[in-house]
Amino acid sequence: MTVVKKEARVAGLDLARALSIFGMIVVNYKIAMMADGSGPSWLAAFAGLFEGRASAVFVVLAGIGISLMTRKARRGDESELAKQKLVIRKRSVYLLALGLFLLAAGWTADILHYYALFLFAASFLIRSSGRFLAGTAAAAVLAGQCAQLLFDYGAGWDASFHAYTDFWSAGGFFRNLFFNGFHPALPWFAFFVTGMLIGRLDLTDSSKRFKRMTASLILLAGSELISGLAMKLSAASIGDEGARYLFETKPMPPNLLYMVSAASSAMLVILFCNCVMEKMPGQRTLTALVHTGQMALSHYVLHVIAGLGLLEALGVLENGSLPFSVAYSVGYFAAAVGMSLLWKRKFSRGPLEALMRKL
Repeated sequence: MTVVKKEARVAGLDLARALSIFGMIVVNYKIAMMADGSGPSWLAAFAGLFEGRASAVFVVLAGIGISLMTRKARRGDESELAKQKLVIRKRSVYLLALGLFLLAAGWTADILHYYALFLFAASFLIRSSGRFLAGTAAAAVLAGQCAQLLFDYGAGWDASFHAYTDFWSAGGFFRNLFFNGFHPALPWFAFFVTGMLIGRLDLTDSSKRFKRMTASLILLAGSELISGLAMKLSAASIGDEGARYLFETKPMPPNLLYMVSAASSAMLVILFCNCVMEKMPGQRTLTALVHTGQMALSHYVLHVIAGLGLLEALGVLENGSLPFSVAYSVGYFAAAVGMSLLWKRKFSRGPLEALMRKL
């Protein structure tokens, strides 16, 4: 692999990370502003594109990062393996602390405490075979689907599905973490493990990349087609609500078809970003987005503390306006890109990323 292709691969991952942050900002601001169901249909469709997709890209990228980080440890270096396990576990504690901070601040849709669990679990899978990782991903998906069929998915949630009423109890916390939170380990850990598998592939081979993009597109289209047909055919017997619960490709509940669809779309986005950075290295707008992706953790925390904090201070947080929500999301992300450019002139890493590297 040439140095140029290696740089393009890394930059492509950072570009995908920036896009995932943008998508999560759109979704999270819509949730925080209670803007569901308002605004023109085309705008609702645009905002809906990112639901459960941007965060899936974020988690898949995290898995890819672990595989890239542990390449040497997988080759048989025992001291390196022990070192990387310790680093990963320290970072999981760091992310857990950040996530709990956001949760304590009132941000119920936090992803970082789930991410922390995924990191910790991944530290035991560094040398696992590809077949074992694939089996782990499949098991997580199937376990999640079975749990959705056997248990009450609405347990702990209020009627609007915005507040988790017993989150800070032991039972509520673990139920949310593993079963029915915004990004529950069963089945969301499958996204992380899928990323670990992708991270072992050569993403710079253009012929293989085209085949993988084609396969991902077929899986995406197929899962969406099956979803639509299954809902239509089953609605008469189990009702519209039951059909959506089982077959709709929305993130809540994260059923089997959603997992296949979201994993496929994540793969498409990541491969496309790698292709773009290979074809257009050094393009100014893309470089700005790459810098933003390199500061993804900092931007995730700031979009809650600064972005939503400003709206709360102005008394316009729960405004219920989708046009305002999307416009504010775009404006905030543009400001984040500008901030990234300024920050990277003096520092190589974002503030929270630099602190994590010291662990």
